[in-house]
Amino acid sequence: MALPVTIPNTFANATASIPLSQLDANFTTLSNAINGINSGAETLANLKSSNVTITGGTFTGITAANIAGANISSGNVTVTVASLANGNAASPSLRFTDDTDTGLFLSGANAVSFTEGGSGFRIGYRNVPDGGPKNTSYTLVAADVGKYIQITSGGSVTIPDGTFANGDVISMFNNTNAAVTVNCVITTAYIAGTDTDKANVSLATRGVATVLFANANVCVITGNVS
Repeated sequence: MALPVTIPNTFANATASIPLSQLDANFTTLSNAINGINSGAETLANLKSSNVTITGGTFTGITAANIAGANISSGNVTVTVASLANGNAASPSLRFTDDTDTGLFLSGANAVSFTEGGSGFRIGYRNVPDGGPKNTSYTLVAADVGKYIQITSGGSVTIPDGTFANGDVISMFNNTNAAVTVNCVITTAYIAGTDTDKANVSLATRGVATVLFANANVCVITGNVS
């Protein structure tokens, strides 16, 4: 059944009495339209052009072809499984109404990319995020994972115990003209390539060190440390 659905002789426009048979026909028309939507026979694009509003319920059998051209401007929509075209940088498969060359697309096998203005790049850090300068005694926190900490004049760093998980990584940059102390409160801390548990290490001036956590209680420090 094509949309929009036209219902003749409603109470709003009737000029005479409406027989019950007409009301029955009206309900049949509505039923056919709703069943067509539910089965996927009607497209969401048609619903859009017909100004049909769905406020709730479950619809099955709606295919990617049927959803093409449709806009959902408000409300919440829950989708169990959605299959999208691969898209590309110029025309991402997940994009915005007012910015059609910005969004997400599949750039290769198991590779999701983001595009801005038609220029695509893989999702993930393109640099090491700055955790901010530390000019006092600072204890590393979970929010520092994946970032680098810049130690400035008067700063020092403590590696706590029981805070991080296997695979967490934090880098430190000593941006001063003297060595700074890194306190290893964590149960076990090794300098890479050694087998001695360190209570503290010295990070050389303008030196960089990276802390790799094996678990909440063990870490390995690489870089300009002794």
